[in-house]
Amino acid sequence: MQGSTADRTSMVTIHPLDPEDAAVTAVMRAMTSSSKGARLGIEARGQFDAFMETVLPRDDVTFEADTLGGIPGLWVNPANSRAGEAIVHLHGGWFTFGSAKAYRHLVGHIAARAGARAFVPDYRLAPEHPFPAATDDVLACYQALAGRGVHRIALTGDSAGGNLALGLASRVTGEAASVNAALVGVAVLSPVTDLTLSGATYETRADADPLFTRPQVAELVHSYLGSADPNPPLASPLHGRHSGMPSTRIHVGDDEVLLDDSLRYVERAVAAGVDARADVWMGMPHGFPASIGRLKAAALALDAIGAFLAGRLQARAIP
Repeated sequence: MQGSTADRTSMVTIHPLDPEDAAVTAVMRAMTSSSKGARLGIEARGQFDAFMETVLPRDDVTFEADTLGGIPGLWVNPANSRAGEAIVHLHGGWFTFGSAKAYRHLVGHIAARAGARAFVPDYRLAPEHPFPAATDDVLACYQALAGRGVHRIALTGDSAGGNLALGLASRVTGEAASVNAALVGVAVLSPVTDLTLSGATYETRADADPLFTRPQVAELVHSYLGSADPNPPLASPLHGRHSGMPSTRIHVGDDEVLLDDSLRYVERAVAAGVDARADVWMGMPHGFPASIGRLKAAALALDAIGAFLAGRLQARAIP
């Protein structure tokens, strides 16, 4: 991508901070500084959804409620979608927040760029429905797609949704969960891949991250896992099966405590022979693509994801 430089391993592409974006993120940091590390209980669900509703909408997508595999959700239909292809987007919110309706505008940007319709399931949320409820829901949703005449599927997700997408991809490739549909690619934003919280960037990015702290994340993860072990692959995709995974792309901000969750995942995937790459955006906080229309980096990241998904969904060769 223009304006980017790749490191020597070719696994990671570093995107420099645009000066105009730097000014915008400085304002964003000032606005969130007082709430950094604050406890986030279920009472914050309305506030979280209200924030996601502010994502710049597109005028070339429509929305339709539906149920797949018993899981309610929302179809995001771009004007230029192709038959037989679909994206499943698993929304973020630390397994506790978020909804298909609140995420419709962000997913609209992905679906329109990819030229494919996308389904956003309302998987069950913690703490009312702890692990593995969400993982079971997204698998049921994926399996049901094959019965709808969908033969090529891509997975996307952000934050906790990235965790669910990568876990689902490993599960599908490892268990042949659907024999009638091909999983052709995965694109995730700042995925939470390691619920043991062992990444070094919880310390090295502790000051830079404008939103999260390790103790805060630990509390959110405990709310999701309860007494479950954080190590198994279904909880922590970093520790799971990588061989056989489809082409995978990860976009993450350099200022995130979750940075290592992305970089270590890509490193292990590449070592297992997977076509995996990470795009690291300098100066960007967690969830920056939601600031489409305000941050240049948001548009560039979404453009890259859309192009990747379009290529994978239309490709004839299946990995």
